[in-house]
Formats: sequence, C-alpha cells, structure tokens
Amino acid sequence: MRSMRLSGFAAPHYLCGVDLFSRSWAALRTAVAELPDEDFARPSGCTGWLVRDLACHLVIDAQDVLITLVTPADTEPTRTASTYWDITATPPTGEDPLDALTVRLAAAYGEPWLLKFHLDDVGSAAGRAAKLADPGARVSTRDEVLTAGDYLMTYVMEWTLHHLDLIAHLPHVAGPPVEGLTRSREMLEEIAGAAFPASFSDTDALRIGTGRRAPTDAEKTELGKLGELAAKLPLVLG
Repeated sequence: MRSMRLSGFAAPHYLCGVDLFSRSWAALRTAVAELPDEDFARPSGCTGWLVRDLACHLVIDAQDVLITLVTPADTEPTRTASTYWDITATPPTGEDPLDALTVRLAAAYGEPWLLKFHLDDVGSAAGRAAKLADPGARVSTRDEVLTAGDYLMTYVMEWTLHHLDLIAHLPHVAGPPVEGLTRSREMLEEIAGAAFPASFSDTDALRIGTGRRAPTDAEKTELGKLGELAAKLPLVLG
C-alpha cells in the first residue's frame, strides 16, 4: 500500500511544488501548441467540451494563477494542496453556466492559432510568476488561504488531469509527465483516505478515481477488496 503524505512534507525524492508545477504546465502547453487545427474540434475528456473548450479553460486557469499569486494573505492557511478541493460525487454534465460560458468564449476565438497564441502568452506569464513565487508565502483564493507552494501543487493535479482530458481522444499526443502523474495519484489518495490498487497505473487511478472513466469489471473487483474506497468513488474535484 502506498504511504500517505501531507502535501507540505517534502520527501527527498519529491520535486518541489514549483518544479512539478513548471514541468506539468510546460508539458500541457506544449501539447496544445503542437496540435493540428483539426484536433481542436475533437472531443476532450471533459463532458460537453471540445479540445478548443478545454484549451480556453486553460487560459482561464492561467489567469487564476496570476491573480492568486499576487493576492497575499496575512492569516494562517485554511487549506492545503489536498484539502483545497471541494468534493462531490456527481460528474459534470457540461451544462453548468460557467462551463457553457467557456464554450462560448472558445468559439469566439474563431481560429485555433488565436487560442494557441493567447494560451502561450498568458500561460508563459503564469509559469514565470510561479518560478518567482515564495513557496512559503500565503495567498488567498476562493475565500481560502494557502501557502503559495500548496496552491501551486493543487495545479499539478489540475494540469495533470486536464492533460489526460486533452489526450482522451488524441492517442497520438504525448501524455503528462510521469512525476506529475505520480504526485497527483498520491494527492488523490490523500483526499480519498485510501490507496488505489497497486495494479492500477497512475493514469487509470486518476481517471477512475475522478470519474473520467468507469472501471472495468476486473477493476471493480480490485476496488471492492479495499472496502470503503469503492463507495467513495468517483471523487469529483471542484
């Protein structure tokens, strides 16, 4: 069984939050930048979203990073990288007003190159801001306070999951970095309070654990051996 680790504990074999953030974000942005135009009209792994809609969401995420890193807080942290998320058991349907707004914004770009340009522009700035951030500084977002290091670690999960969403129907596109997959799995296990079966790859654990795909019968059997974990799934992160 995998050991549980608090998000703030820096074991020697871990990359720090800033490094993991940078590697995960660079890999995702590169994957989007190298997509041919026709791939933007293909489905993504996010219900109701095409690849272009997901790319537009990444622009919004990059803006969130920039805003949060310059929103200091002077109170004690209220969340960590693992407790940051609001958990539901209901996968998104694509009908949420904000999801629908993202679709309209993505369509407004018209040409994929415009979306690529904006993601590279804002995304590069978010990457630079992360490298300049003091991991111990406290920042505020969503009426919560986190250290900058923990906040950036939440985005390791975000980037990794969305990289999996990007390639869900694009098998020719490279996937997320191995270290991001591993750390995201460990964070999801911290959230779940239990480890996924050792037979599950990190990718399968993340996709099944967050409701991105249903487990096979064999996987259901493996999950059933773990008691309460199967009943908690999926863990939809919001």
